[in-house]
Amino acid sequence: MKMKVAVGPDPSLVYRPDVDPEVAKDKGSFRNYTSGPLLDRVFATYKLMHTQQTVEFVRKKHTQFGGFSYKKMTVLEAVDMLDRLVDESDPDVDFPNSFHAFQTAEGIRKAHPDKDWFHLVGLLHDLGKVLVLAGEPQWAVVGDTFPVGCRPQASVVFCDSTFQDNPDLQDPRYSTELGMYQPHCGLENVLMSWGHDEYMYQMMKFNKFSLPPEAFYVVRFHSFYPWHTGGDYRRLCSEQDLAMLPWVQEFNKFDLYTKSPELPDVDALRPYYQGLIDKYCPGVLSW
Repeated sequence: MKMKVAVGPDPSLVYRPDVDPEVAKDKGSFRNYTSGPLLDRVFATYKLMHTQQTVEFVRKKHTQFGGFSYKKMTVLEAVDMLDRLVDESDPDVDFPNSFHAFQTAEGIRKAHPDKDWFHLVGLLHDLGKVLVLAGEPQWAVVGDTFPVGCRPQASVVFCDSTFQDNPDLQDPRYSTELGMYQPHCGLENVLMSWGHDEYMYQMMKFNKFSLPPEAFYVVRFHSFYPWHTGGDYRRLCSEQDLAMLPWVQEFNKFDLYTKSPELPDVDALRPYYQGLIDKYCPGVLSW
């Protein structure tokens, strides 16, 4: 039996900015999905995230993990490793993380049978969560992402109640709408909050995955809900970002709310996805 690491609820699966805020305030309305204490823990996670994710913190994490010396393993070994991250406190998700990866990938495969790279993105997108197993706190791995170095915008989760203690918002360089950025500088030039998206994107670049630019983009920004769902941060976007946005939104259909009691036959699917891995990102990789 695999040891399971108690990491608490994943905020990216529990609370979304597109949930009506009045509904979110009524914890009773979450009764059949989460309980009041779970929502409290999610709030606490975002409070930590929104207090400690600063420009300085993010730059330190890029330096800390940018050498990819944590572990050597294949993609499927990383998928299996995430099985240790089952959250036993969540009654809605009592199956291993790998099932979400395969469910997402298979949903994309059915809708886009001719885009094998997109199928692989479904498998890859959350593998950056291995950071939790490297000892990183959950607020620095999971949850919705946002740009640091500028004022948070309205659709960031719990925006009005969680940023008061973030030191960057007392810094005139970082506390305006654009902060340290130029208008339409492009999201590639924006420093995002640190988490599994940015880590996995950088890991894919480091290991020279031969996937198309759309794949790298989806992995990097799939948790940036205030942008792709909330409609914020448009003044930071370039034309390329707006062209890529439909890909992120298409991917989101298969990533969001994929909990299902009908679990895929992972053993039967492995040969297909191993073939995609061999095509785009073969062998033992640096994580």
